[in-house]
Amino acid sequence: MMRLRFRHQKFQSDAANAICEVFNGQPFHSPTYMIDPGLGQIGLEDARSFTGFNNAPVVIGDDKVLENIRSIQRSGQIKPSESLDGRFNLTVEMETGVGKTYTYIKTMYELNKRYGWSKFIIVVPSVAIREGVYKSFQMTEDHFAEDYGKKIRYFIYNSAQLTELDRFASDSSINAMIINSQAFNARGKDARRIYMKLDDFRSRRPIDILAKTNPILIIDEPQSVEGAATKERLKEFTPLATLRYSATHRADSVYNMIYRLDALEAYNKKLVKKIAVKGISVSGSTATEGYIYIQSINLSKGNPTATIEFDIKGKTGIRKVSRIVTEGYNLFDNSGELAEYKDGYTVLRIDGRDSSVEFTNGKKLYAGDVIGSVSEEQLRRIQIRETIHSHIERERQLFAKGIKVLSLFFIDEVAKYRQYDDQGNATGGTYTQIFEEEYKAIVGNMQLSLDDADGYLKYVESISADQTHAGYFSIDKKSGRIIDSKLGDKKERTSDDSDAYDLIMKDKERLLDRREPVRFIFSHSALREGWDNPNVFQICTLKQSGSDVRKRQEVGRGLRLSVNQVGERMDENVLSHEEIHNVNVLTVIANESYDSFAKGLQSEIAEAVADRPRKVQAKLFEEKFGEDIALAIYESLIENGYIKRGELTEKYYESKQSGSLEVPEEISGQIHEVISVLDSVYDPNINKPENARKNTVNLTLDKDKLNSRAFQELWSRINSRSYYTVSFDEDELIKRAITELNSKLRVSKIYFKVEKGEQTKKIESKAQLQAGGAFVRADMVREEASPYLEMKASSLVRYDLVGKIVSETGMTRKAVASILVGIEKSIFDQFGNNPEEFILRAANIINEQKATAIIEHITYDKLTSEFSTNIFTEPDLKKGALGVNAIEAKRHLYDYVIYDSTNERDFANQLETHSQEVEVYVKLPKGFYINTPVGKYNPDWAIAFYEGKVKHIYFVAETKGDMSSMELREIEKAKAHCAREHFRAISGENIKYDVVSSYDKLWELVQG
Repeated sequence: MMRLRFRHQKFQSDAANAICEVFNGQPFHSPTYMIDPGLGQIGLEDARSFTGFNNAPVVIGDDKVLENIRSIQRSGQIKPSESLDGRFNLTVEMETGVGKTYTYIKTMYELNKRYGWSKFIIVVPSVAIREGVYKSFQMTEDHFAEDYGKKIRYFIYNSAQLTELDRFASDSSINAMIINSQAFNARGKDARRIYMKLDDFRSRRPIDILAKTNPILIIDEPQSVEGAATKERLKEFTPLATLRYSATHRADSVYNMIYRLDALEAYNKKLVKKIAVKGISVSGSTATEGYIYIQSINLSKGNPTATIEFDIKGKTGIRKVSRIVTEGYNLFDNSGELAEYKDGYTVLRIDGRDSSVEFTNGKKLYAGDVIGSVSEEQLRRIQIRETIHSHIERERQLFAKGIKVLSLFFIDEVAKYRQYDDQGNATGGTYTQIFEEEYKAIVGNMQLSLDDADGYLKYVESISADQTHAGYFSIDKKSGRIIDSKLGDKKERTSDDSDAYDLIMKDKERLLDRREPVRFIFSHSALREGWDNPNVFQICTLKQSGSDVRKRQEVGRGLRLSVNQVGERMDENVLSHEEIHNVNVLTVIANESYDSFAKGLQSEIAEAVADRPRKVQAKLFEEKFGEDIALAIYESLIENGYIKRGELTEKYYESKQSGSLEVPEEISGQIHEVISVLDSVYDPNINKPENARKNTVNLTLDKDKLNSRAFQELWSRINSRSYYTVSFDEDELIKRAITELNSKLRVSKIYFKVEKGEQTKKIESKAQLQAGGAFVRADMVREEASPYLEMKASSLVRYDLVGKIVSETGMTRKAVASILVGIEKSIFDQFGNNPEEFILRAANIINEQKATAIIEHITYDKLTSEFSTNIFTEPDLKKGALGVNAIEAKRHLYDYVIYDSTNERDFANQLETHSQEVEVYVKLPKGFYINTPVGKYNPDWAIAFYEGKVKHIYFVAETKGDMSSMELREIEKAKAHCAREHFRAISGENIKYDVVSSYDKLWELVQG
């Protein structure tokens, strides 16, 4: 069976590191104690089993902890805490779908590694999340065992299996107990057991055994756990520290925010899916008005068409039909002359720019609009149909990438999915019947229209309509199965239909496997936090979204980035940065208009990021750059047209993307730091969901152009593949690395505070002793830590300096040793100040020089294999919206050009305008790429000019950069260099490659 693969991600390490750094200065210690054995006789052997391992108390002072917290907050652009909020409450904000559970499991390992702490209790709000957390421990245990050389012993608290608590206390390895808050905070008998002296637990209270371990509490979704009563109950665990993890913390319970990865940052970094919304807007629901549903506007070769559903009179009565119509289509004539369509219901105009249909009577309807008499059942039918359409479209696009597509329906009652007769036999409910009818119709039409040679049709045909859906409902919890196998209904697949709860939560991998036929999930309790699956690409709410259902909760079930059939996450380790949001799109089929849903979702996100700055002001830059330079940056942003009235302009975003952002000269090397500050400003348009109905442009390949002499000549010159080799002089690299290290390696020193205190002259009370008031601080001195080289005789830590840098750089031990011997003594002596930082910074500098040397010494050779023209017929993942990111084209290989920036749009327009010079061109698909040491590179354009017009007829051009920092700009330069070498190797002087900013620049080059 397919298993999910886990990779190291920087943001998860940063979050774990932030928690650990709070206790910087705490020594490593793993103490033991005698566990209360309870009543009854115990022998010597038994006594040994009552040796417990608990978490050593925090010995560094509260002032030091607060100082650490503020330092971490400042570096993360979080408002510093005014005081230490509890001992010790730490808050982590992580957007839904980025791997919160993974992050806190990693944090447990890191806390154990650094400080010896080994006892953790994870408190969750519900059974569903408890099972999800347990599943995460299962799925990640081998991954973490590889990293840390040990496994966590994890279990779910069960009041009937209390021997687990003795094991929790007596086991010396890392232990994690998962408990839902109802297990200690409800009124039932089971919940009370944790506080009772129990005969079957040697007359001990379970809570006391747990409290003695001094556990670290991890609260998953504290906004759902921490009521007033629960907060008091949590104190009885006597936690060493309490770590809170959620995407939506309550404003009054934030405490000390240590790390934040909010909705905006997660979206900008492409760590979650992009959201698209397919809205359905009902208006004018009267029985006298004719029923019309504008399903879609279709743009391809020729004039636009519209898919419209309307009523038609047949022999057996009135039924609803869908028809693809053109301008001039008369609904009255085509409906069997139904009277409601008599008054001007002839299609006057179909407009692809705003996805509208206008009738001769003046009515203008947009894609997704429904008018006339429409029942609740018909509205749900439309939603189900649209979900299936979106599912099939996405599934076909992703089939070749090995990604299984899932769709999730939220419904309001079980009976609409499944009903039971008097004998207890199951039958499909209303939604089941509608789904199977619509699914069969859509798949049937697709089989007639789709010429698929990639195996997709075969895959779809192998799954029947009744096999491809399953449900999970809380009403079925008693039996533990969605279908009781004793029901004996053949249609319901009773012999092999497994528990859908198990399918969604416990057997997550099984649902991701194509061999599992279920692709559509109906769910009732999926709104509860914790229910998610990475390959949910469509979410449809077949119920009224009341005030109790927040839109972020709905979309949260599908935000996680998808995985392929070998369990690889579809992130930037597998895809290019640009491709991530072409592959990972979550479409919400809403039961309201796009505008209404989008507005609601954005207002919730704005509320969640309320502490982000709303306007760009000079003071934003003061923390990083100081007052004078902050003002200079602010003035420069205004002068260059990057901000207007405190808001970032379109020009800023385009300059950021193209890597042409201008800043004051004195900070020219810190552009990425300026951008990171500007990224902290809330912009409601950044993650505004896109309108799925606007993406109506489907590219149609012009086969005549594909087979034309001009294109075939161009293609034959660029379609060869190549391989590269790198050979560079190691001595030269060593010299360059030494020079750069002497110039750039600067390591900060470690400081610690020495606090002196003395006992008060008089101890007034026991309370004074307990509160720590019997000692007063007399003096505090900040001292430099002793250099590591002086401490090493007594230090427990040993650094294999050469070995560490070898593992970070991939160079030989001999080369690394030569570099370290060659650098200046004052530079090398910094190692003693801060070994970890020295290793990290030195390795980074060496790697930069290594990358430069690789690019300078790269050579390409031609392979016999070639790219096939099939790359031009593969389903395109990027959708187009006319006037937004698509233009019509005459010289292009396709009928439209889908562009990524205004620069690309302008370039394509110029290629079209110069039709006397340009014979044919194509914006190259992602399937065409060049291998480079810095990743796959996909050039933008291939262009063929008319013979006799220019010197260089065939040209490959790059018009854009996807750079947000100096570092990325260097990578783009490296890719361009590799591309030149590649084309020189495969085609000599027959093909010209260059980076151009405009058609005029291109024209100069082809004339030269």
